[in-house]
Amino acid sequence: MTDLQQTGERNLLGAVVQLWALLLGIALLLAGNGLQSTLLGVVAEDFGFSATLTGLVMTSYFAGFFAGSASAERLIAKVGHVRTFAALASIGSIAILVHGLLIDPIVWSAMRFLTGFSFAGLYVVAESWLNRESSNTYRGALLAIYMIITHGSLAIGQGLMNTAPTASLTLYVLSSIIISGALVPILLSSAPQPHYILEVERLTLRKLFAISPLGLTGSFCAGVANGIILGMGAVYARRIGLEVSGVSLFIAATLVGGAALQWPIGRLSDAIDRRVIIGAVAAAAAVAAALLPMAAEMGLVALTITGFFAGGLTMTLYPLSMAHTHDWLEADQMTAASSALVMVYGAGAVMGPIGTGVLMGLIGPSGFAFYLIGLCLLLSAIAVYRITRRDAPDATEDYLLAPAAMVGGEYWAETAVEEAADAESDPA
Repeated sequence: MTDLQQTGERNLLGAVVQLWALLLGIALLLAGNGLQSTLLGVVAEDFGFSATLTGLVMTSYFAGFFAGSASAERLIAKVGHVRTFAALASIGSIAILVHGLLIDPIVWSAMRFLTGFSFAGLYVVAESWLNRESSNTYRGALLAIYMIITHGSLAIGQGLMNTAPTASLTLYVLSSIIISGALVPILLSSAPQPHYILEVERLTLRKLFAISPLGLTGSFCAGVANGIILGMGAVYARRIGLEVSGVSLFIAATLVGGAALQWPIGRLSDAIDRRVIIGAVAAAAAVAAALLPMAAEMGLVALTITGFFAGGLTMTLYPLSMAHTHDWLEADQMTAASSALVMVYGAGAVMGPIGTGVLMGLIGPSGFAFYLIGLCLLLSAIAVYRITRRDAPDATEDYLLAPAAMVGGEYWAETAVEEAADAESDPA
């Protein structure tokens, strides 16, 4: 091991120790969020919500996520990371309790919007804090640790579904307690919060599309795909006859797949034309989605394995699309482009549950798989078409590990990289 590697490992350990409160806080937040998202899908089914209505309710989360990701940066600039974290976590904790008190689609839609708004901001706070407190020598490793924590916490949330009946208030209260508990380490930590300067530069979507049509389109399709799985996966699992334990296992499998496949696919995309990888991954995701109905007939084990690949493959599409976009950008365009990609992803995520709900209402549970199949095949075809239109870039950006549901931090990752580069070029 070289001296530089040893120094990087020591710095990484020091960063983890310094940021323990933030990492613990985000773990609690995502355990609570993982619990409530599956709980609401199951309860909506048990209370007789139609698939279309449930899709509209679940879409409200992604609409709130879109709005929250757009406004979080200004809120952080105004009051700082800690106060923003505390305020948004409190909103999220209150919202889940209201879900349990009033089981009504209108109320739930409003609360899901607030939940999406608050969690988008919380992701931005956490990921910007991580990136601003790390250096280029170990940023990738720190983000990998963060990815493991986020996906692991979401999966733990699925396990908590089995601790109490879904018809009682217990699970709503448990989710609220866990989310509220995330405030404690953050507010008691003595670690200083990072200084923040609001960025004002923006890159229009038209210009970004002209630079990288596949990157922008892929980000949108990734949002739709993850909206399908994360927004309506629990509803699908319930409609094919799974008990609560089976529903939680299926959703957990998609999340574990999202964590496990990021690294190997990302490394492969650094060595091969990224458009080929995007096309191949989208096609493979379509195959996995096509196998879902057959796997459901074969039993829970087969469905869980298929869900691992269907979820894992689709959850790599956003970071792949983001990395491909950055391959074509100048250094001073990356921050604005990352912000725009987050917005496009959020817009796509809004469309996922709506379309799934409509299709499931028309043709039954198989509409979940058909929507995902059609979307992934479309993206694969677009990737193949783009390969025929121009050569691959001469140099590529490194693939950045990114939990698909936590896309907001990519904006801040690029900001931190640019600030580090500026500091090295300007010693004063």
